[in-house]
Amino acid sequence: MEVTVAKSAGFCFGVKRAVDTVYREIESGEKPVYTFGPIIHNEQVVEDLENRGVQVIHSEDELEGLSGGTVVIRSHGVSRDVCEKIEARGMKIVDATCPFVKKIHRIVDEEGRKGRHVVIIGSADHPEVQGIMGWASGPVTVMHTAEEAESFVPENGKPISIVAQTTFNYNKFKDLVEIFLKKSYDSTVLKTICNATEERQTEARAIARKVDAMFVVGGRHSSNTQKLYEICKEECKNTYFIETLVDLESKPFQSFGRVGITAGASTPNKIIEEVQKMSEMSFEQMLDESFKTIRNGEVVEGTVIDVKDDQIILNIGYKADGILTKNEYSNDSSIDLHTVAQPGDKMEVKVLKVNDGEGQVLLTYKRLAAEKGNKRLEEAFENHEVLKAKVTQVLNGGLSVVVEETRVFIPASLVSDVYEKDLSKYADQEIEFVITEFNPRRRRIIGDRKQLIVAEKKKLQEELFARIAVGDVVEGTVKNVTDFGAFIDLGGADGLLHISEMSWGRVENPKKVFKVGETVKVLIKDINGDKIALSLKFPEENPWLNAADKYAVGNVVEGCVARMTDFGAFVELEPGVDALLHVSQISREHVEKPSDALKIGQEITAKVVDFNEEDKKISLSMKALENEEPVEE
Repeated sequence: MEVTVAKSAGFCFGVKRAVDTVYREIESGEKPVYTFGPIIHNEQVVEDLENRGVQVIHSEDELEGLSGGTVVIRSHGVSRDVCEKIEARGMKIVDATCPFVKKIHRIVDEEGRKGRHVVIIGSADHPEVQGIMGWASGPVTVMHTAEEAESFVPENGKPISIVAQTTFNYNKFKDLVEIFLKKSYDSTVLKTICNATEERQTEARAIARKVDAMFVVGGRHSSNTQKLYEICKEECKNTYFIETLVDLESKPFQSFGRVGITAGASTPNKIIEEVQKMSEMSFEQMLDESFKTIRNGEVVEGTVIDVKDDQIILNIGYKADGILTKNEYSNDSSIDLHTVAQPGDKMEVKVLKVNDGEGQVLLTYKRLAAEKGNKRLEEAFENHEVLKAKVTQVLNGGLSVVVEETRVFIPASLVSDVYEKDLSKYADQEIEFVITEFNPRRRRIIGDRKQLIVAEKKKLQEELFARIAVGDVVEGTVKNVTDFGAFIDLGGADGLLHISEMSWGRVENPKKVFKVGETVKVLIKDINGDKIALSLKFPEENPWLNAADKYAVGNVVEGCVARMTDFGAFVELEPGVDALLHVSQISREHVEKPSDALKIGQEITAKVVDFNEEDKKISLSMKALENEEPVEE
């Protein structure tokens, strides 16, 4: 096989200068060291710098939280405003802007001061172009297409000065410039495309015309590498974008006789050399060597190739595909694998056995998930974190929930702060809990819901007692009704509405008056510690407020016999106001006992013969109505 490597491939002067600058700053020992944006569009280099402590500032907003340290300006350069903001934060600037880019900064500044409209030909979202725009001292326009050039009109008819992004396609730049020249504008074209870029593109095009396959090596976010790929693709249909050697695995290689290699300005020589080495092998060797080595217990990422009823097949970058059975995907036997995985999906799995005897690799998903779940639960246990999960089983002794394929048991005694006879109501419900015991070796992971309920009730209770006072009228919900009263939930604590406080009148049976769940407005009569006494005897409704007028001595009134004793009958004049009808005042004739003449519930008419407001006592006489003469007492 014949392999041709472009002489211009790899780091250009500006990129190499910027990368070397960062490494020098690291070695100087001054910390922290930042770069404004990734120093180059190469993930491997950026990752190495991050491992050495270099931090990337991605935007101007991130500067607000920084002070001190060194900021290295990458080869793309930045705007004047960014430089001023960095200095304002008291940070040291090390300017590694490519000299060719720096030259454009000076040009757009000077041309703008001359009153000219600056046109930048390039990609508006590229950091180099954004930096150039930030140095313009007058009107500036960025354009990338012929349509944009055709529709362009300079501001107020000003003369225009045309510059280009240093890595812009030289032939495309010429085409756009011709459009401006045809319009007969007062135009000045300044050659700002980097010589290295132009040479790299020209050489790449020439090699691509002569080979069967072309490899363009570089970062996928690198503008100049993308342009190289576009140029080579025009000349050679078998053009491949290679970021790292891993990309070789997915390429549909065949036995090419001639292969060409070029690389973007931000591609380290090491990667170019590795691609060259692999290209010089037979493609059978290359593919074989590109397969990674795997071991039992190793965690790998795979791509789903096929999904069957009982297994998922994955490409794990090994010479054999990985098999993930239904049993090793989940403990849920009812699960449909077709609903959880589709061809092309990425999955992280664990290797159970590299060779199952038939050359296949057995994988597990559920065991890896359980390990992650254990780790997750351990962190939750240590941090007292509140978790939320769905109840998967209702057991005799409690509830079972699953967190990331790991089972947590919540004993019945820890499900609630009150005795729960029937736990079935929690089936399929999401509940919150904390981990109170974590012992995965003994498969003992215990959850507790009770303490959360207790804590929440305590909080609500404290909030309730902080806002209520004796005399307040509040709303509550009837929680329980007994023979002696009703318990009202006030939203944090229960209050007792005693039978004697349910009405100004008599209440025989609270259960006939109240129903569990209904809402009532009650008066807070007393607060004693955590006990709240309630009442429905609202002061403004007290029937004794105007009783002196209604039941003055001599008034004839009507009432209902409520109860009787041997010495007389008690007559309810209205709820809360009872009067005594003495046995001697029932009739002119002798009455042995009240029941001989009266019945419970009987309506009677009588005259008030005595009214004692202080003791709230009223005496009646029926006999007085039969005898016009004064009644002797």
